[in-house]
Amino acid sequence: MLEAVLFDMDGLMFDTERLCIRAWDYAGEKMGLGKAGYMVMKTLGVNQAAADRIWREEFGPRYDGEKLRAYAGEFRARYFAEHPVPVKPGLAELLPFLQGEGIRMAVVSSAPERQVRFLLEKAGVAAYFEAAVCGDMVSRSKPDPEIYRTACARLGVPPDACVALEDSRNGLLAACRAGCRPVMVPDLWQPDGEIQALLFGKLDSLGQLPRFLQEKGLLRSPGESRPEGKAGE
Repeated sequence: MLEAVLFDMDGLMFDTERLCIRAWDYAGEKMGLGKAGYMVMKTLGVNQAAADRIWREEFGPRYDGEKLRAYAGEFRARYFAEHPVPVKPGLAELLPFLQGEGIRMAVVSSAPERQVRFLLEKAGVAAYFEAAVCGDMVSRSKPDPEIYRTACARLGVPPDACVALEDSRNGLLAACRAGCRPVMVPDLWQPDGEIQALLFGKLDSLGQLPRFLQEKGLLRSPGESRPEGKAGE
């Protein structure tokens, strides 16, 4: 029986990958690299340290991670001062549904903790999640399974009792290697044959998850209770 759903963040809960493209275009031009938003596709699902390595491979000594993050942060700060978090379709309905079913939730994101906390709070959804395991809280980036294993340990649930919602190749590989059930909700990238073969499911939107779980027989029967979860973060 399903005990927990683990959520990626960028591109899965929030439509922030496209915002990142705009921020990196802005930062790249400021740094004399030209529009660099295309680097989002090269770094989908990885943490900051892994992304830095990929940027250095692309731009060599012209790349300065601190400047990139400063300029991109400047762009995002202006954006969020004027706009709400771009929430993906179905999220607002899915979170209370899972809560009502007694299914526990955690965020498993490669983004830095400060960024994750900011977006969850600004979007008004932080209270639904018992834990958030972020890219700067683990030593190895997705596709390594460490981040998912850490999230399962935080919740005290076995990986095979968790559905992991992801939109990127690296995230899906990490979830699968951890022993979770990977469900893809595509954003900027569509799965190739290798990834398609390992998926537990593929949905068009988060709003399809309740019916999917019902069809898979993963929801409790009427009157059936779940064990009480541990207090989370």
